[in-house]
Amino acid sequence: MLERIESTSERNKMADLDKLIGSNGVPTHWYNIVPDMPKAPAIPLHPATHQPVTPKDLEPMFPPSLIEQESSKEQLIAIPEEVRDILSMWRPTPLRRARRLEQALGTPAKIFFKYEGVSPAGSHKSNTAVPQAYFNKQAGLKRLATESGAGQWGTSLAHAGGMYGLDVAVYMVRSSVAQKPYRKVAMEMWGANVYPSPSDMTNAGRAELGVDPDCPGSLGIAISEAVEDATSRSDTNYALGSVMNHVLLHQSVIGLEARQQMQDMKEYPDVVIACCGGGSNFGGIAFPFLHDKFKEGKNVRAIAVEPTSCPTLTKGEFRYDLGDVAGLTPLLMMYTLGHSFMPSQLHAGGLRYHGVSPLVSQLYNEGLIEAKALSQLAVFEAARMFAHHEGIIPAPESAHAVKAAIDMALSCKDTEKPMTILFCLSGHGFFDLGSYADMLAGDLTDATFSADKMEESLGKLPSVQVRWE
Repeated sequence: MLERIESTSERNKMADLDKLIGSNGVPTHWYNIVPDMPKAPAIPLHPATHQPVTPKDLEPMFPPSLIEQESSKEQLIAIPEEVRDILSMWRPTPLRRARRLEQALGTPAKIFFKYEGVSPAGSHKSNTAVPQAYFNKQAGLKRLATESGAGQWGTSLAHAGGMYGLDVAVYMVRSSVAQKPYRKVAMEMWGANVYPSPSDMTNAGRAELGVDPDCPGSLGIAISEAVEDATSRSDTNYALGSVMNHVLLHQSVIGLEARQQMQDMKEYPDVVIACCGGGSNFGGIAFPFLHDKFKEGKNVRAIAVEPTSCPTLTKGEFRYDLGDVAGLTPLLMMYTLGHSFMPSQLHAGGLRYHGVSPLVSQLYNEGLIEAKALSQLAVFEAARMFAHHEGIIPAPESAHAVKAAIDMALSCKDTEKPMTILFCLSGHGFFDLGSYADMLAGDLTDATFSADKMEESLGKLPSVQVRWE
């Protein structure tokens, strides 16, 4: 089961999160924001009974350790040494100052970025793929099923599963398979089986194809297929790359490292920025800094950036919704566009999700974090500028954070106090060169958003009384 810090006094002494960094620079513990939140998120509900979800309800999908992490109120949870050993293959990840970008912008702002693209799979998703594979292996599972949007999560879990000798089935959104075919190849190189979703492998997939044989798919549909796969086999569990509490917990290594690295530079951010789909990358870098805001009174802003074509935080509603289309997942209190909402096809497929983490949603609802929506064309132009000056081609998802950081740096040109900006460059864009080829050829357009379709989707949600702890 979970390894914990046993001493209550040690557990509650959180002023020095940097003391959680080991001698090799890799955090020794994960940071859980739940005990520090002014108001905890609402209780997840069973999709059929609308009663609070119990650990037993989750047993068909997750191993005991992850179920315990999901509802944990512990501030610090020890990272098993076997997990730290694999994470140390690429962690700590670099924190860099974008000096050439600053010069090109003519801004007095300092721009720092935490680069997660150095992981084997090329993104931050490996930070949770490794522990999820580890805990499932410890529980005796032989196989994992999952969904993937842009493919970053699928490649990460394929790699992690291979490290622990687990078979992996990935239901990848069909439109993303077409846009990013080499993500599929990478998954297969690590031994995973990849099924374009909706597929004919599951009842959920066949139902969607029956309605629309050319359905481009969505994360909601892919989740339904992966959950159905996992719950129909005794040797298989479900693994997911965002939204849930335990996923954001694992991603806290990003912010813990960044906090220590900035301290070593004698710097501290005025604003922390990350792209936001399900919320894992945003929570990973922002939550340790939000601890400072809640417990030490630091005046730090945290901005979640999403696409205008899938504006979950900025246009969605805060209410209970399912995480998938088929209704197999718990009801979560979150900002949502409705689980049946089908976002426009966009190249930042990892941000093409109808809902957002309940932790992120609760913080946004209370005005403790900010959100911003950006258009595809503007984001890709920012990616080109960043690549030109800093040498790294960002993933389209990560480019949302790049654009927001550029806008923030330009906004403080005439201010007396220069701003210090930190953003998470959550992955590289080498698998996304086809998307950038479209931009360079002038074939890229802005993806659209339909408010009418959102309202139609939201109209199908159940009317459920909110259950707070």
